[in-house]
Amino acid sequence: MQVRIFQPPKNAMQSGRARSERWLVEFEPETARQVEPLMGWTSSADTKTQLRLWFDSKDEAIAYAQRKGYMYTLEQPRARKVSPRAYADNFGFKRSGRWTH
Repeated sequence: MQVRIFQPPKNAMQSGRARSERWLVEFEPETARQVEPLMGWTSSADTKTQLRLWFDSKDEAIAYAQRKGYMYTLEQPRARKVSPRAYADNFGFKRSGRWTH
């Protein structure tokens, strides 16, 4: 059984970084989804893909996967690049483009 361990990005609807330090373990699908002939929905008999396990640290998530005997893929989070800006920079002399209303 294959699992993926990663830190999900913050929600786009939120400006804060709260609860974004937790690690998530998701199970990879074992079988492809099939189209259900009556309604046309996609379905799968694999219910483990619906399971999401949250851990406080990366080490806890890895220990869980090893204890259960799962093969795991670890995805490191990307470093966040923050460029400090000020409102006054919109009117600076070194501005690359023209300032217009």
